[in-house]
Amino acid sequence: METRLFKNKNKTGIKIPLLGFGTMRLPRQNEETQEINEKTGQEMVDYAMSHGVNYFDTAYMYHEGGAETFIGKALSKYPRESYYLADKIPPWRAETAEDVSRIFEEQFQKCQIDYFDFYLIHNINEEHFELAERLKVYDFMKQKQKEGKIRYIGFSFHDSPEFLEKVLDKHDWDFVQIQLNYLDWTIQNAKRQYEILEERQIPVIVMEPVRGGSLATLSEKATGILKEADPNASTASWAIRYAATLPNVLTVLSGMSGMEQIKDNISTIENFRPLNETDYKTIEAAVKEYQSSFAIPCTYCRYCMECPSGVHIPKVFDKYNQYFARGDSDKTRFLFEYRQIGEKRQAHQCTECGICLPKCPQGIDIPRELEKISEFSKD
Repeated sequence: METRLFKNKNKTGIKIPLLGFGTMRLPRQNEETQEINEKTGQEMVDYAMSHGVNYFDTAYMYHEGGAETFIGKALSKYPRESYYLADKIPPWRAETAEDVSRIFEEQFQKCQIDYFDFYLIHNINEEHFELAERLKVYDFMKQKQKEGKIRYIGFSFHDSPEFLEKVLDKHDWDFVQIQLNYLDWTIQNAKRQYEILEERQIPVIVMEPVRGGSLATLSEKATGILKEADPNASTASWAIRYAATLPNVLTVLSGMSGMEQIKDNISTIENFRPLNETDYKTIEAAVKEYQSSFAIPCTYCRYCMECPSGVHIPKVFDKYNQYFARGDSDKTRFLFEYRQIGEKRQAHQCTECGICLPKCPQGIDIPRELEKISEFSKD
């Protein structure tokens, strides 16, 4: 397994696999629940560990709180020093400093560990950072670091490059996690975010390299461009390689939900080939083709959930995006898949309350898009 050396501020000697295991999209019992299929999930964890993928990323919010419990149980069979575990504190779920401490202790118990290797403030934007500062979350993390309960401190980021610099100036950070893929390199200016971190010699952990799976299911013509360049490479492998080629990337997190995905991703990194000039041109051509069918830049992160009106926002967007990505000539398949969401979870239930708007890392005007899909879904 390809590895990278963690070397922030003279902290050297830790080899991290270039592929990390994200737990936001673990296999589920069925489409209607976030309950994890523990049997398949354990098989995936075991396969990862046996192939050198020993960096696991989880969060308090994932699978409605179930991901931490699952990963704690799944890794309990392995020696603690044999894997790295990253977890996150969601400042919007705390009202007081006591809540921050309570959540941290709860995570400790659920993950069945006595220290976190990497610990992050979750989903930093202006609103969440202001809240984290008021709650003195960074000070809390530094104290836990002194106590040996946290090894390295960072944050996951969803905002502008300008605000990234403000956050970096405020405190001393060991690493930063950003959304980076070959679409968001320009769309969300991940390029500048990466450059800022590289200039400051702060290691980057990549999230959403396959953009919630959308870069594994490109439009037919875009996929054809990649297949023509390399018939044996999966569409997803191009996205993984894009992020992994960047030298200041410590690990690329992939939220894998099945054995086929983990085997493909591991094969990509075990036989890692950095992108060359020809590869970049191939991706550029595929992106140009794909963007011609682009609909809504949703990554299915679920930060917008739960909707008070009951709308399953990410699922609605996903069905809509897949329709455009496939280039279907009519709406028959879309309408069938859309109806499977359930009438109470569909776009027309939106009351335009706006609660979802500040929660979306992609800055999507969710009510407007839901209104558009509501009209589109009418027979």
